[in-house]
Amino acid sequence: MGLLSNKVDKSELSTGDHVYSWRKAYTYAHHGIYVGGNKVVHFTRGPGQELGTGTIFDGFVSSSIPTQCLRCPDCGFQRENSGVMLSCLDCFLAGGPLYRFEYGVSPAIFLAKARGGTCTLAESDPPELVIHRAMYLLQNGFGNYHIFQNNCEDFAMYCKTGLLVVEQNGLGRSGQAATIIGAPLAAILSSPFRLLLAGPVGVATVTAGVYCLSRYATDIGIRTDVAKVPVEELAINLGWSTSGEPSFAESSTTQASSRNRSSIYSTEDCQIVEGPVPK
Repeated sequence: MGLLSNKVDKSELSTGDHVYSWRKAYTYAHHGIYVGGNKVVHFTRGPGQELGTGTIFDGFVSSSIPTQCLRCPDCGFQRENSGVMLSCLDCFLAGGPLYRFEYGVSPAIFLAKARGGTCTLAESDPPELVIHRAMYLLQNGFGNYHIFQNNCEDFAMYCKTGLLVVEQNGLGRSGQAATIIGAPLAAILSSPFRLLLAGPVGVATVTAGVYCLSRYATDIGIRTDVAKVPVEELAINLGWSTSGEPSFAESSTTQASSRNRSSIYSTEDCQIVEGPVPK
Protein backbone atom coordinates (compact mmCIF):
# COMPACT_ATOMS: atom_id res chain seq x y z
CA MET A 1 0.00 0.00 0.00
CA GLY A 2 1.17 3.50 -0.80
CA LEU A 3 0.93 6.47 1.50
CA LEU A 4 -1.51 8.28 -0.78
CA SER A 5 -3.71 5.48 -2.08
CA ASN A 6 -4.01 1.84 -3.05
CA LYS A 7 -3.83 1.52 -6.82
CA VAL A 8 -4.89 -1.84 -8.27
CA ASP A 9 -5.45 -3.44 -11.66
CA LYS A 10 -8.96 -4.33 -12.80
CA SER A 11 -8.00 -8.01 -12.76
CA GLU A 12 -7.30 -7.77 -9.01
CA LEU A 13 -10.84 -6.71 -8.08
CA SER A 14 -13.16 -8.96 -6.11
CA THR A 15 -16.92 -8.70 -5.81
CA GLY A 16 -17.82 -6.42 -2.92
CA ASP A 17 -14.66 -4.32 -3.11
CA HIS A 18 -14.86 -0.64 -2.22
CA VAL A 19 -13.26 1.16 -5.16
CA TYR A 20 -12.47 4.78 -5.87
CA SER A 21 -10.83 7.03 -8.42
CA TRP A 22 -9.32 10.47 -7.96
CA ARG A 23 -10.86 13.45 -9.73
CA LYS A 24 -9.67 16.97 -10.56
CA ALA A 25 -5.94 16.65 -10.02
CA TYR A 26 -6.28 14.48 -6.90
CA THR A 27 -8.42 17.02 -5.04
CA TYR A 28 -11.36 14.65 -4.63
CA ALA A 29 -12.08 10.93 -5.06
CA HIS A 30 -15.31 9.28 -6.18
CA HIS A 31 -16.22 6.03 -4.37
CA GLY A 32 -18.42 3.03 -5.10
CA ILE A 33 -18.95 -0.70 -4.59
CA TYR A 34 -17.77 -3.16 -7.23
CA VAL A 35 -20.64 -5.64 -7.69
CA GLY A 36 -18.96 -7.84 -10.30
CA GLY A 37 -19.58 -8.09 -14.02
CA ASN A 38 -17.48 -4.96 -14.60
CA LYS A 39 -20.10 -2.83 -12.79
CA VAL A 40 -20.09 -0.42 -9.85
CA VAL A 41 -22.93 0.85 -7.66
CA HIS A 42 -22.20 4.35 -6.43
CA PHE A 43 -23.85 7.46 -5.02
CA THR A 44 -23.98 10.98 -6.39
CA ARG A 45 -26.42 13.87 -6.60
CA GLY A 46 -29.85 12.67 -7.76
CA PRO A 47 -31.78 14.41 -10.56
CA GLY A 48 -33.23 17.71 -9.36
CA GLN A 49 -31.60 17.51 -5.92
CA GLU A 50 -29.91 20.52 -4.39
CA LEU A 51 -26.49 19.93 -2.88
CA GLY A 52 -27.22 22.09 0.11
CA THR A 53 -23.71 23.22 1.06
CA GLY A 54 -23.56 26.48 -0.87
CA THR A 55 -19.77 26.24 -1.02
CA ILE A 56 -17.13 25.75 -3.70
CA PHE A 57 -17.09 22.04 -2.77
CA ASP A 58 -20.41 21.61 -4.59
CA GLY A 59 -18.48 21.81 -7.85
CA PHE A 60 -16.72 18.53 -7.09
CA VAL A 61 -19.95 16.56 -7.44
CA SER A 62 -20.29 17.30 -11.13
CA SER A 63 -17.11 15.36 -11.79
CA SER A 64 -18.64 12.33 -10.06
CA ILE A 65 -21.61 11.95 -12.44
CA PRO A 66 -20.62 9.61 -15.31
CA THR A 67 -21.39 10.58 -18.87
CA GLN A 68 -23.88 8.47 -20.84
CA CYS A 69 -22.42 5.14 -21.91
CA LEU A 70 -23.08 3.91 -25.44
CA ARG A 71 -21.53 0.46 -24.89
CA CYS A 72 -23.35 -0.82 -21.82
CA PRO A 73 -27.18 -0.73 -22.02
CA ASP A 74 -27.65 -0.97 -18.24
CA CYS A 75 -24.97 1.61 -17.39
CA GLY A 76 -26.43 4.71 -15.76
CA PHE A 77 -29.48 3.01 -14.28
CA GLN A 78 -30.95 4.80 -11.26
CA ARG A 79 -34.35 5.24 -9.67
CA GLU A 80 -36.22 8.51 -10.01
CA ASN A 81 -35.08 11.09 -7.43
CA SER A 82 -32.30 8.79 -6.26
CA GLY A 83 -28.58 9.44 -6.41
CA VAL A 84 -27.63 5.73 -6.26
CA MET A 85 -26.51 4.63 -9.71
CA LEU A 86 -25.28 1.54 -11.53
CA SER A 87 -22.37 2.19 -13.92
CA CYS A 88 -19.87 0.14 -15.82
CA LEU A 89 -16.39 0.32 -14.34
CA ASP A 90 -14.98 2.39 -17.20
CA CYS A 91 -17.67 5.08 -16.86
CA PHE A 92 -17.20 5.11 -13.08
CA LEU A 93 -13.46 5.68 -13.48
CA ALA A 94 -14.01 8.42 -16.09
CA GLY A 95 -10.54 7.85 -17.50
CA GLY A 96 -8.83 7.86 -14.12
CA PRO A 97 -6.84 5.10 -12.40
CA LEU A 98 -8.46 2.49 -10.16
CA TYR A 99 -7.90 2.27 -6.39
CA ARG A 100 -9.20 -0.07 -3.70
CA PHE A 101 -10.19 1.22 -0.26
CA GLU A 102 -8.60 -0.76 2.59
CA TYR A 103 -10.47 -2.01 5.66
CA GLY A 104 -9.19 -3.21 9.01
CA VAL A 105 -5.84 -1.42 8.73
CA SER A 106 -3.62 -0.93 11.77
CA PRO A 107 -3.44 2.47 13.50
CA ALA A 108 0.14 2.84 12.24
CA ILE A 109 -0.89 2.38 8.60
CA PHE A 110 -3.90 4.67 9.06
CA LEU A 111 -1.84 7.49 10.53
CA ALA A 112 0.86 7.04 7.87
CA LYS A 113 -1.60 7.87 5.12
CA ALA A 114 -1.12 11.39 3.87
CA ARG A 115 -4.75 11.68 2.78
CA GLY A 116 -8.07 10.62 4.26
CA GLY A 117 -10.54 8.62 2.24
CA THR A 118 -8.23 5.70 1.46
CA CYS A 119 -8.58 3.33 4.44
CA THR A 120 -10.29 2.76 7.77
CA LEU A 121 -9.72 0.93 11.02
CA ALA A 122 -13.20 -0.63 10.71
CA GLU A 123 -13.56 -4.19 9.50
CA SER A 124 -15.54 -5.05 6.36
CA ASP A 125 -18.55 -7.36 6.40
CA PRO A 126 -18.70 -10.42 4.09
CA PRO A 127 -18.99 -9.65 0.34
CA GLU A 128 -22.50 -11.10 0.01
CA LEU A 129 -23.80 -8.70 2.67
CA VAL A 130 -21.96 -5.78 1.06
CA ILE A 131 -23.57 -6.60 -2.31
CA HIS A 132 -27.01 -6.96 -0.73
CA ARG A 133 -26.76 -3.49 0.81
CA ALA A 134 -25.55 -1.90 -2.44
CA MET A 135 -28.31 -3.49 -4.53
CA TYR A 136 -30.99 -2.69 -1.97
CA LEU A 137 -29.91 0.96 -1.96
CA LEU A 138 -29.87 0.98 -5.77
CA GLN A 139 -33.58 0.16 -5.53
CA ASN A 140 -34.42 2.34 -2.52
CA GLY A 141 -31.99 5.26 -2.53
CA PHE A 142 -29.57 6.66 0.06
CA GLY A 143 -31.19 10.00 0.86
CA ASN A 144 -29.95 13.36 -0.40
CA TYR A 145 -26.33 13.86 -1.32
CA HIS A 146 -24.34 16.17 0.96
CA ILE A 147 -20.62 16.73 0.49
CA PHE A 148 -19.88 16.58 4.24
CA GLN A 149 -22.64 14.46 5.80
CA ASN A 150 -23.83 12.00 3.14
CA ASN A 151 -21.47 11.56 0.21
CA CYS A 152 -20.21 8.78 -2.07
CA GLU A 153 -17.63 7.59 0.45
CA ASP A 154 -20.29 7.47 3.19
CA PHE A 155 -22.38 5.29 0.88
CA ALA A 156 -19.56 2.86 0.11
CA MET A 157 -18.46 2.64 3.76
CA TYR A 158 -22.01 1.92 4.89
CA CYS A 159 -22.31 -0.86 2.29
CA LYS A 160 -19.04 -2.38 3.55
CA THR A 161 -19.65 -2.08 7.30
CA GLY A 162 -23.34 -1.38 7.97
CA LEU A 163 -22.19 1.35 10.37
CA LEU A 164 -24.28 4.49 10.62
CA VAL A 165 -23.51 7.73 12.47
CA VAL A 166 -26.42 8.13 14.86
CA GLU A 167 -25.85 11.86 15.38
CA GLN A 168 -27.61 13.26 12.31
CA ASN A 169 -26.06 16.72 12.59
CA GLY A 170 -22.54 15.39 12.98
CA LEU A 171 -19.80 14.63 10.48
CA GLY A 172 -20.44 11.61 8.29
CA ARG A 173 -18.27 8.53 7.90
CA SER A 174 -16.20 10.01 5.06
CA GLY A 175 -12.44 10.22 5.51
CA GLN A 176 -12.34 12.89 2.80
CA ALA A 177 -14.66 15.13 4.84
CA ALA A 178 -12.42 14.59 7.85
CA THR A 179 -9.43 15.62 5.73
CA ILE A 180 -11.14 18.80 4.49
CA ILE A 181 -12.11 19.81 8.02
CA GLY A 182 -9.03 18.41 9.75
CA ALA A 183 -6.45 20.39 7.79
CA PRO A 184 -7.66 23.90 8.72
CA LEU A 185 -8.51 22.66 12.22
CA ALA A 186 -4.96 21.47 12.66
CA ALA A 187 -3.62 24.84 11.56
CA ILE A 188 -5.87 26.64 14.05
CA LEU A 189 -5.18 24.35 16.99
CA SER A 190 -1.46 24.43 16.42
CA SER A 191 -1.35 28.23 16.38
CA PRO A 192 -0.86 28.59 20.17
CA PHE A 193 2.30 26.50 19.89
CA ARG A 194 3.96 28.99 17.55
CA LEU A 195 5.40 30.97 20.46
CA LEU A 196 6.77 27.81 22.06
CA LEU A 197 8.41 26.28 19.02
CA ALA A 198 11.59 27.45 17.38
CA GLY A 199 11.21 27.83 13.62
CA PRO A 200 8.78 26.58 10.97
CA VAL A 201 9.85 22.92 11.33
CA GLY A 202 8.46 22.69 14.84
CA VAL A 203 5.21 24.39 13.83
CA ALA A 204 4.83 22.05 10.85
CA THR A 205 5.42 19.02 13.06
CA VAL A 206 2.73 20.03 15.54
CA THR A 207 0.28 20.90 12.75
CA ALA A 208 0.82 17.51 11.10
CA GLY A 209 0.33 15.76 14.41
CA VAL A 210 -2.95 17.54 15.14
CA TYR A 211 -4.12 16.81 11.58
CA CYS A 212 -3.42 13.07 11.92
CA LEU A 213 -5.12 12.89 15.31
CA SER A 214 -8.22 14.68 13.98
CA ARG A 215 -8.50 12.11 11.17
CA TYR A 216 -7.98 9.25 13.60
CA ALA A 217 -10.63 10.53 16.01
CA THR A 218 -13.28 10.70 13.26
CA ASP A 219 -12.68 7.24 11.81
CA ILE A 220 -15.71 4.95 12.11
CA GLY A 221 -13.49 2.19 13.46
CA ILE A 222 -13.11 3.98 16.80
CA ARG A 223 -16.01 6.46 16.93
CA THR A 224 -18.57 5.93 19.68
CA ASP A 225 -21.47 7.60 17.86
CA VAL A 226 -21.93 4.82 15.26
CA ALA A 227 -24.26 1.83 15.29
CA LYS A 228 -24.86 -1.20 13.08
CA VAL A 229 -28.08 -0.60 11.15
CA PRO A 230 -29.74 -3.12 8.79
CA VAL A 231 -30.16 -1.67 5.32
CA GLU A 232 -33.91 -2.33 5.44
CA GLU A 233 -34.14 0.06 8.42
CA LEU A 234 -31.87 2.74 7.04
CA ALA A 235 -34.61 5.10 5.86
CA ILE A 236 -36.22 5.16 9.31
CA ASN A 237 -32.93 5.73 11.12
CA LEU A 238 -31.95 8.63 8.87
CA GLY A 239 -35.38 10.24 8.91
CA TRP A 240 -36.05 9.69 5.21
CA SER A 241 -39.30 7.90 6.04
CA THR A 242 -41.77 8.05 8.92
CA SER A 243 -42.90 4.44 8.65
CA GLY A 244 -41.41 1.04 8.00
CA GLU A 245 -42.04 1.41 4.28
CA PRO A 246 -38.99 1.62 2.01
CA SER A 247 -38.39 4.75 -0.06
CA PHE A 248 -39.61 3.09 -3.26
CA ALA A 249 -41.92 0.22 -4.16
CA GLU A 250 -42.23 -2.68 -1.71
CA SER A 251 -41.19 -4.99 -4.57
CA SER A 252 -37.54 -4.35 -3.73
CA THR A 253 -37.29 -7.19 -1.23
CA THR A 254 -34.18 -9.19 -0.61
CA GLN A 255 -35.36 -11.96 -2.92
CA ALA A 256 -36.24 -9.55 -5.74
CA SER A 257 -32.93 -7.77 -5.27
CA SER A 258 -31.13 -11.08 -5.63
CA ARG A 259 -32.96 -11.87 -8.88
CA ASN A 260 -32.26 -8.42 -10.34
CA ARG A 261 -28.65 -8.61 -9.23
CA SER A 262 -27.95 -11.76 -11.23
CA SER A 263 -29.12 -10.10 -14.44
CA ILE A 264 -27.26 -6.84 -13.76
CA TYR A 265 -23.73 -8.17 -13.38
CA SER A 266 -23.86 -11.59 -15.00
CA THR A 267 -21.23 -10.85 -17.66
CA GLU A 268 -17.84 -9.20 -17.86
CA ASP A 269 -18.66 -7.07 -20.93
CA CYS A 270 -21.59 -5.18 -19.37
CA GLN A 271 -24.12 -6.92 -21.62
CA ILE A 272 -27.27 -8.37 -20.04
CA VAL A 273 -27.65 -12.08 -20.78
CA GLU A 274 -31.21 -12.55 -19.50
CA GLY A 275 -33.67 -10.94 -17.14
CA PRO A 276 -34.72 -7.27 -17.13
CA VAL A 277 -32.89 -4.44 -15.50
CA PRO A 278 -35.27 -2.98 -12.88
CA LYS A 279 -37.21 0.00 -14.19
